[in-house]
Amino acid sequence: MIMETPMEVDTLIDAWYVVTMNATRDIIHRGSVAIQDDKIVDVGKTIELEKKYVAKKRLGGERFVLTPGLINTHIHITGEPITRGYVPDDTPFEENVFLWLCTLYSVQTAVEEVASAKLAAVEMLRSGTTCFLEAGTILHLDEVFSGLSEVGIRGRLGKWVWDLPPEPAIYRQSTDQAVEHLRKQLETYNKPSELLSAWSTLVGHTTCSDPLWREAKALSDQHKVGMSFHMSPAQSDPDGFIAEFGQRPIVHLAEIGVLDENCALTHMVRVNDTEIDLLAQSGANVAHCPTTALKVAYGVTQVGKFPEMVQKGINVSLGTDGNNASNYSDLMRASYLAAGIFKDAREDPQMFPAEKAFEMATICGAKTLLMEDQIGSIERGKKADLVLHDTDRPEWRPLLNVMNQLVWSADGRGVHTVLVDGKIVVEDGRCTTVDEEKLWADVQQMGEAITARSGLPNKAKYPTL
Repeated sequence: MIMETPMEVDTLIDAWYVVTMNATRDIIHRGSVAIQDDKIVDVGKTIELEKKYVAKKRLGGERFVLTPGLINTHIHITGEPITRGYVPDDTPFEENVFLWLCTLYSVQTAVEEVASAKLAAVEMLRSGTTCFLEAGTILHLDEVFSGLSEVGIRGRLGKWVWDLPPEPAIYRQSTDQAVEHLRKQLETYNKPSELLSAWSTLVGHTTCSDPLWREAKALSDQHKVGMSFHMSPAQSDPDGFIAEFGQRPIVHLAEIGVLDENCALTHMVRVNDTEIDLLAQSGANVAHCPTTALKVAYGVTQVGKFPEMVQKGINVSLGTDGNNASNYSDLMRASYLAAGIFKDAREDPQMFPAEKAFEMATICGAKTLLMEDQIGSIERGKKADLVLHDTDRPEWRPLLNVMNQLVWSADGRGVHTVLVDGKIVVEDGRCTTVDEEKLWADVQQMGEAITARSGLPNKAKYPTL
């Protein structure tokens, strides 16, 4: 019998359990993943892969759970991370956005926006998120692309555009200017083979004219990218569309030809059954931000229809939104809320089991980003975007049901090692591509300077002596 010579690979990752999220949702006990360059070349039992491969580097071991990298389908990486928590948590939605957030956004420099983006990226990586869809860079897209490229995270970005009031003067754009912003970023940064690439990003809500909606959709189609926007977190969006067009937002967007499988709509708390049917027919994706819905009091537990969306076959993924509406970017914590909210709201423990919540954080996110053939699961040929969770921690033991532990017990603090494109970007819980201590000091100084320049008062309720 001739023994085959083992194939050399760059990396072999071993784990107690490998959570594949493949089509059959296999969990491999004592499994391994072989990586060459940026791709997964094999997945299986450790005892079998050891015979087939010799690795330049070996990671993981018996105490680890290996999962796909998580995918955050709605996050504000500029504007909010660097002013985290300054907005009072008892602020109504409209005041939160227009008095506080817009003011804080408006006084930030390019250097500060880059630092904000890096802070968001590091927080995501350290808590297991390897890919994100940005809500929209506020002002300085070129600088953000450049600065973020140093971190090693995968993402889809774009400048935040709108052309209707209410808008502070610093953000004011005509329809032509908004369209030009979109055209320029897609011509410059639509590079899907690279970690960072452009999408068509709009504010949404009631801030976009029909010509802007149509042009944004046409540009998305032309460049074969997705289109993302906010819609219907609060009643003001349906009320605004009904007042202007005599129909609800999703009905109107369907009528003007915007909705299809390349669209990602964020929040979607205040929708009715007709709108859900239209979403299902169109193939559009929904980014659910449970952390924001609870903190900003959208009424998701009372009127939210996410179970109905899932039942209708709508792809629902998860986002963490902004750091003054959610205050953290740990998608594992968000998956806990996604699993729990509707169990309580509907008094039904079968709502959103742990397995479904984790799907929303992985493979559903990949579909939202039009990347389900590349990321979101651990399978041959996919990108090596992977997370090792350390189970030598109290929240992980005893480990008796992997999916329950991932969603109901664990959070981002247990993330030990993260790979993006086969490269280690987090090791032993620390980001390898960024000087973390310098970043913490920089954003502290910048956050204090921004809030001072804004003129907004510090409304912390307890006195600081």
